[in-house]
Amino acid sequence: MINPTAPENAHNTQKLSKPHQTQTLLSKERKKKDYKSLTMIAYLEHFVHGNDTEIMPNDDVLGVEGSFHFGATAAAGKDFGGMKSAKPFAVIRPAVSADVVGAVKAAARTPNLTVAARGNGHSINGQAMAENGLVLDMRAMEDRLTLLSLEGSLYVDVAGGALWEEVLRRCVSEFRLAPRSWTDYLGLTVGGTLSNAGVSGQAFRYGPQTSNVTELEVVTGKGETLVCSETQNSELFFATLGGLGQFGIITRARVAVQPAPDMVRWIRVVYSEFEDFTRDAEWLVTLREGYGFDYVEGFVLVNSDDPCNGWPTVPTGPNQRFDPVRLPSTAGPVLYCLELALYYRNEDRPSAIKMEVDRLLGRLRFVEGLKFSLDVTYMEFLLRVKRVEEDAKANGIWDAPHPWLNLFVSKSHIAEFDREVFKKILKHGVGGPILVYPLLRSKWDSRHSVVVPDSNIFYIIALLRFIPPPPKGPPTELLVEQNHEIIQLCCNRGFDFKLYLPHYQSQENWMRHYGDKWTRFVERKANFDPLAILAPGQKIFSRIPQPLPIT
Repeated sequence: MINPTAPENAHNTQKLSKPHQTQTLLSKERKKKDYKSLTMIAYLEHFVHGNDTEIMPNDDVLGVEGSFHFGATAAAGKDFGGMKSAKPFAVIRPAVSADVVGAVKAAARTPNLTVAARGNGHSINGQAMAENGLVLDMRAMEDRLTLLSLEGSLYVDVAGGALWEEVLRRCVSEFRLAPRSWTDYLGLTVGGTLSNAGVSGQAFRYGPQTSNVTELEVVTGKGETLVCSETQNSELFFATLGGLGQFGIITRARVAVQPAPDMVRWIRVVYSEFEDFTRDAEWLVTLREGYGFDYVEGFVLVNSDDPCNGWPTVPTGPNQRFDPVRLPSTAGPVLYCLELALYYRNEDRPSAIKMEVDRLLGRLRFVEGLKFSLDVTYMEFLLRVKRVEEDAKANGIWDAPHPWLNLFVSKSHIAEFDREVFKKILKHGVGGPILVYPLLRSKWDSRHSVVVPDSNIFYIIALLRFIPPPPKGPPTELLVEQNHEIIQLCCNRGFDFKLYLPHYQSQENWMRHYGDKWTRFVERKANFDPLAILAPGQKIFSRIPQPLPIT
């Protein structure tokens, strides 16, 4: 393991991929890749002829590091949401960033082609699709992970197409390190979450994943590969983080890491009153590091024995039982659960862990007797959602449509949201988790492209539906309409809110979403992707039919 107390300005690296190459070999390799990129462009132009809707009659593969696949495009034409479809012209499997450059340049030399970077296909509304365009399968990129010590801090350089699950497994198993911030579901790519924000139960302390990256390698819509940070190509750096893929494709990211714990005390406590739930949650997320829990999330559940939406979803262990007799007679149609975690090492004394947990829980106003606790390894805790995925696949609902809704709501409006949405519209549940927990605006960088409510404390709300398709479940259209009803209610009541993982059908709605940051967003687009080649599935900008002269 690298010594975290290395001399200041030291640049120690430990590579986990290929051996170090000399500058001469690197130069030759770069020339070879440039040649292959030009070959890709010429090959593609042969079939486009100014019309990006023309498809080859048979599957064909160009045998370069980044392969072109014409015809075998079905998987790239759909996503996890299962509600949109768009057949691409071709799928490209880039091995290195030069292949991404080749694809962007190829698109730029045509009047209509667009390019979408696709990670693990976990988008909901077709955000990673490119109808009659080029889809880049970023999972094909060279698997690299490099550990660095810079000015006394530790980082890992990882490929944009790497899954967070892979990054975490390798960091923990090989170095006993872990990123400071992540998403609950880890089957997402690094570039994908950094293009949005990346939020979970540690975001209250360290901010979203976008706040824990110090350097990016990005391929812009001009076909340029640029390394960017707060001090180098800073405007591209800030634009790309949370930029929905509009300004560039992330091919490498430098992520901050810290020592990983061995074990986790995983706790869930239940509330009948929303006011008590929010007061405790907000107190916990404002405690200084070292004085509170390491992880704070929460969710809403139905006050019934419904196995998907009710009491059975709360216990953390198989031998634990939710006793509804403990609930007060004043409990309403929904209940609330705080999910907490305290990290510790194997050598920590059990009595010290218990004392710390008791100290924190002693301040909370949850329902007496409705506390559930389990000790698990750090990796078991991180991969707990993996088991949900496996169960959903076994039950046949993983591949069903997922009309999910994610939004941020200001603290000042969260009580009214509870009264009108949780207690009325969603009082029977959504067939999956309803997440709700507070975040601190101070942990978000306003220079990034992502926008959040103005309030110092705001809540993330995620309606994660896992409902079988008809006839067992309701029509998808009905659930989408319910989402629209919730959004419209927020608008009509004047809530301070923003959609997370946003998707709109008109530029007018996008302008409303970005508010006073819209002008900056448009200027960044004109600067880094002037022909609007990138991320067409977001439906923010239309491709400008003017080929770019690239030599």
